[in-house]
Amino acid sequence: MKKIVVIVLIAALGAGFGFTLWLRNQPEDESETTKSLPTPSPITSSPAKPVSLEVEVVAENLNIPWDIAFLPNQEMLVTERGGRLIHISKTGEKKTLIVDSVKSTGESGLLGIILHPRFTENHFVYLYITHTATGGGLLNRVERYVYENNQLTQKKTIISNIPGALYHDGGRMEFGPDGFLYITTGDATKENLAQDKNSLAGKILRLNDDGTIPSGNPFNTAMYSFGHRNPQGLTWDPQGNLWSTEHGRSGVLTGYDELNLITAGSNYGWPTIQGPETKSGLVTPVLNSGSNTTWAPASALYWDGSIFFGGLLGESLYEAKLQGNTVTKLNKYFFKEYGRIRTVRLGPDGMFYMTTSNHDGRGKPKSGDDKILRVNPARFR
Repeated sequence: MKKIVVIVLIAALGAGFGFTLWLRNQPEDESETTKSLPTPSPITSSPAKPVSLEVEVVAENLNIPWDIAFLPNQEMLVTERGGRLIHISKTGEKKTLIVDSVKSTGESGLLGIILHPRFTENHFVYLYITHTATGGGLLNRVERYVYENNQLTQKKTIISNIPGALYHDGGRMEFGPDGFLYITTGDATKENLAQDKNSLAGKILRLNDDGTIPSGNPFNTAMYSFGHRNPQGLTWDPQGNLWSTEHGRSGVLTGYDELNLITAGSNYGWPTIQGPETKSGLVTPVLNSGSNTTWAPASALYWDGSIFFGGLLGESLYEAKLQGNTVTKLNKYFFKEYGRIRTVRLGPDGMFYMTTSNHDGRGKPKSGDDKILRVNPARFR
């Protein structure tokens, strides 16, 4: 293995800039690492205190579950990246719908799901999907449906023409405390699109619930913030601050995953800066994973003074403890117990629900994978 890494590094020196671009466009959680330029030491993760964390399996034998939405009766709608929408009852019974036009390849497919804040009145559900573009290639779009009696009807496109690719498709959606719909998009492996204000790639978007542009958006477009590589987590703290997790560089030069505090109109620097780097007009993340550590953060959830997020390559549930807008400590739980953890959601019962992602081609599936796990967050205190 060492000989292979040496050969790759020699090739990198010879190929120069072109090889650097290739590295940045690799999957976000490849495990091979090498030394990079010295940087200030980030906050390092530490194991949680040794307490017994009881975990209940509430659903299993799923295939790359990506996101969860809780229905008013506490049953779940779960997206599988391959294009299936699974309705899971409180007893674990599954009903499956195939979502039309989903193209699942690499990291793309059927990704985020969110219910309208007034779902009990309108039954609106939003899905983030990758599809094949006219003439070839991939695009992403958000669709809104009416969901009743295990059927999706009255499809409406909320936003389309989001650049897509084998990797870096974003896909997380949340309704904010302001009532607007927030959507994360990846750079679709074309990193300069993150800085292009005319592209929807590498952005956090903000829309009205019908897809129109809110009057207060900073650029009078769907764009709320830009300069993102592949953000996949959104959450708000009690002060109304928006936080986002984001995948950092990948390939041989792994690391520099991010936790960002998002403000309207701000530029988060990709690909100009990364990790602890600074530059005028660009925002440095509140927390980064360091140059040789990869979390592959794929969600975000605020709870009791901390932001929790699933780690794919990190194979952990992470907790970033906050003091104001500063992270004071990073804990990790379940390290390598359940494999790749993608999404963490707070259920209506006050419990955490986590999805595993061991069938995505990068994990080591065990019996019953993939699963949805339920844990009482009080155990973390």
